[in-house]
Amino acid sequence: MNESLNRLKSVRKRIEKACIAAGRRPGEVSLLTVSKRHPANDIIVFNKLGVVSFGENQLQEALGKQRELVSLDLQWHFIGAIQSNKTRAIAEHFQWVQSVDRLKILRRLSAQRPESMDPLNVCLQVNIDQEPQKAGASSEEILQLAALAEGLNNIKLRGLMAIPRMTTVASQQHDSFKKVNDLFEKLKKEGHMLDTLSMGMSSDLEIAISEGSTMVRIGTDLMGQRTHEG
Repeated sequence: MNESLNRLKSVRKRIEKACIAAGRRPGEVSLLTVSKRHPANDIIVFNKLGVVSFGENQLQEALGKQRELVSLDLQWHFIGAIQSNKTRAIAEHFQWVQSVDRLKILRRLSAQRPESMDPLNVCLQVNIDQEPQKAGASSEEILQLAALAEGLNNIKLRGLMAIPRMTTVASQQHDSFKKVNDLFEKLKKEGHMLDTLSMGMSSDLEIAISEGSTMVRIGTDLMGQRTHEG
């Protein structure tokens, strides 16, 4: 517990310092704990420390944890690639989906969201650096997806998610994050009521925050080394 608390304090301090350096209020940036490939017991530890939002990218693994932790009031974010045959389970068991990058997936999530539940919070995933090996829509496709999302009753469009190219060159990191923010602001100017810009991980959260991120996704720096890979 002490080790987990120390990690949490360290990450929150980094977020706070990055916000101050960028002339922003620390409260403008939320923390998503990426719990993929960590057992349910690790989530319990962090929930006892006040963490409620957890990100998963493997559906069956996530559903198993949700069954184990059904008594806890947690907010689940799906952050992985979405196959058509998985949309119903995602629509039924998550509060957020951050990895929507196709019209078909968006329509299915809306159609399969139970009417008894609040609209599904959605971030559109943009492949901002147009890397062929990565998921995500182009900037032009994002504009189409956003227009469709606004017309779906069971979808609440919240913003954008991005995983920019891997580089240690700060200027290139800034450039990628800035392009995401520019697209985010363009959507808002077109009338979309967006409030979430999900970008930045353990290695680059400071740069992401300096370029407008409102949510950082942190895994290993919070939860430690994963118990298994895959």
